[in-house]
Amino acid sequence: MKKIIYLLVSVIALTSYSCKKDFLQRDVGIQSDLEQVFEDPLTASRFGDFTYTFSINDYGRLSGYKGMTSQFTDESIANNGQIEVAAMNTGQFLDPGASDVTGIYSQMYRGIRNANLMMANMDKTPWTNLYNPSYIKGEQLYLRAYFYFELLRRFGGVVILTEPQDFTEASTDLSRNSYAETLNRVMTDLEQAILLLPLTNSDWPNPAAQANRATGAAAMALKARVLMFDASPLNNSANDLSKWQKAAAASKAIMDLNKFSLEPTYANVLTLPNSNEYIRIWPRGGRGFIGTYLSDFLIPTSYGGAQSNLSPLQNHVDLYEMSNGKVITDPTSGYNPQSPYINRDPRFYVNILYNGVTWQGRAVQTWQTEPNAQGVITYGQDISTAASITKTSYYLKRLWPEASRSGSTASAMLNYVFYRYAEVLMNYAEALNEELGATTEVYNAVNAIRKRAGMPDLPTGLTQAEMRERIKNERAVEFAFEDMRWWDILRWKKGTEIVAQPMKGMKVIKNANGTFTYTVVELPAFQKVFNNHMYLYPIPRAEMNKTTGALKQNPGW
Repeated sequence: MKKIIYLLVSVIALTSYSCKKDFLQRDVGIQSDLEQVFEDPLTASRFGDFTYTFSINDYGRLSGYKGMTSQFTDESIANNGQIEVAAMNTGQFLDPGASDVTGIYSQMYRGIRNANLMMANMDKTPWTNLYNPSYIKGEQLYLRAYFYFELLRRFGGVVILTEPQDFTEASTDLSRNSYAETLNRVMTDLEQAILLLPLTNSDWPNPAAQANRATGAAAMALKARVLMFDASPLNNSANDLSKWQKAAAASKAIMDLNKFSLEPTYANVLTLPNSNEYIRIWPRGGRGFIGTYLSDFLIPTSYGGAQSNLSPLQNHVDLYEMSNGKVITDPTSGYNPQSPYINRDPRFYVNILYNGVTWQGRAVQTWQTEPNAQGVITYGQDISTAASITKTSYYLKRLWPEASRSGSTASAMLNYVFYRYAEVLMNYAEALNEELGATTEVYNAVNAIRKRAGMPDLPTGLTQAEMRERIKNERAVEFAFEDMRWWDILRWKKGTEIVAQPMKGMKVIKNANGTFTYTVVELPAFQKVFNNHMYLYPIPRAEMNKTTGALKQNPGW
């Protein structure tokens, strides 16, 4: 008997690579014969392509595009306290508005279902020489591993499904697999994907049109990231050095391919259609001003935007060293609190907009005056008491292309990067330092990143503990606002130390003589909480309400 599934999306979904609905759903709707889909190589391949659409594919994504995991951390805050961020900042992960909990859980399982359906049925397809079924299977295995890892690093062990469910099976109350079992599922899928996929994007037929395709190298990069997660303190309380050795070896295998290198200019890392640094990206061309996350999330009204709901924190700004390589707390660094933006790590000027810097043809003005005799405060053009204006005196430059401005139809590329070569080097350095200490190879990897940025080499003679802290700081700066910081904090088990510390901004006072006085201030209204049970997300309440006891909740929730 033919298996009947129901189609909610129109026929256009067969050809749309970016459709947000499921390709095939079990909901009541227009009937579509699944077997017919796999009788035609074209529709079958498009069914496989649809699995990609369940990937996380942009930095601003928590409320459509109005929130980032950055705002869970010491990188930034949400100016207007939107629920997607506020729920995480206050430890209310079970709130229905906590979309990185509720939305990701269901989104990843929809992707897993599509991959399972594809692999269960693709052998029925009469593939022609226009298609490579080995590549297609490799894509599905890579994507399923990706989806399961996104679940693993949020929830720990989850229910593992490797076959498509029919209607009756979908209502079965299933128990969760263990952390080890889920990790093994991810690793098994990745090892198979590495063998099946072309090594790099250039090895795909028509590579210019395949920028988002999975590759063997992408599977290797995800493998390295997974092994870093497994070796880190969150999952390695006994500090088993063999785990660090495996993580280092996984990154070294990518380095030994000699296929990737650092982009010469840090400022270009997110903005190019092609780069030797890219291992896998989601191309994001045409970032214009109107109707995007730029105008409705990052850009303040003073620059023509609808609102700015993200303010970089002083906590993050303080992580940028002086250009001489010394931290700002070093009394010999030359740091001047009243000229705080002079001679900093060049990446600071790529990532942050601050008072006085020129942007889109004018100086950013995030100053205010002291109250006059009547108690009136005068504000600079880019700061006020409004909810949609910076609360820290900073704006985010990294994800705001200067070409995207009010009154202009110009647009710019700003890609979502899954993996880039800089992460491979940093993963290698971190894992090798944990295994063997601050070896020459550790220094070489970190210093390559610093040299590209225009920073001096790390000082020689660092202990393992000192190198560990420098590596953590280097990751915070190099991957600023790239959806990395939150996951690093969790795997390091540094939530209480980093997230629960006072959130800080900069108060800039314009004096009567035109000079400025800078004072670091705490922001109690934006204080975040972090408790030990928050290293694992809770299984969403909607899922727990369905179980009759087989599905167990994470501790503390």
